[in-house]
Amino acid sequence: MTGTTMKLTTLREEKPGISPANRSLERGIELLRSFRPGSELLGNADLAERTGLSRSTVSRLTQTLVASGMLQVDRRSRSFRLAPAVLSFSHAMRTGSSLLAIAAPHMKQTAEANKINVGLAAPDRDEMVYLESIRYNRRPSLRSVVSGQRVPMEITSLGRAYLASAPEAKRKALMAHFRQAKPQQWPALRAEIESAGQAVTEKGYCAASWQAEVVAVAAPLVFDGAHYALNVSLSSEQPFELLVGELAPVLLALRQTIVRALEAAVPE
Repeated sequence: MTGTTMKLTTLREEKPGISPANRSLERGIELLRSFRPGSELLGNADLAERTGLSRSTVSRLTQTLVASGMLQVDRRSRSFRLAPAVLSFSHAMRTGSSLLAIAAPHMKQTAEANKINVGLAAPDRDEMVYLESIRYNRRPSLRSVVSGQRVPMEITSLGRAYLASAPEAKRKALMAHFRQAKPQQWPALRAEIESAGQAVTEKGYCAASWQAEVVAVAAPLVFDGAHYALNVSLSSEQPFELLVGELAPVLLALRQTIVRALEAAVPE
């Protein structure tokens, strides 16, 4: 079973009584979700494997998606790529987001003043998707993070901060998914996630270093009923605890500034 198929079976509930038309829409969206960086071209067989759908179903859906302008056919490889129309959805989302309009200027100011990286992300199944990423790292780095990029939820500060504030039913479903997806690592992983949740409760933030010499601290952010996570990070050879001590006050101050700006712009 592939990772994508596992997501379908553990994180997406089948809804009783759903109409065939709506089920086709749902399955079509699953095909679009299959396209990720590094897999720009996918054939029907690839899509069937990634979604768990039959090849005949995938074939019908890809024809519809091509006709509707969501996919393009690469005739040389007889496979598909996302069509330009998909990019317009991203632009519409970013320009229409009140949260980004208010938070981004403060994030940029903090990143420039402290020469650090600042990110804002939202959950999507078992991953976090960057809505904004402003990079002012103090030393050169080969890693770039851009809007739309995904990172794992269970091992990152962003994901663990989100889990700390997520609705209980959602959090339980995600924890069950991680347990099924990573049975060998689960005891240690569960302890780390729970420790991060306790840190958020007690300190307002959690910290993680899931990549070598990169330390990040993150805090949950709730706006208009939706849950997000805000983080600041730095690439450095300095000790983990020292960097956390430096970054945490910056993060908490930034979060407070954003929350106040949101409250002023969207009063209760």
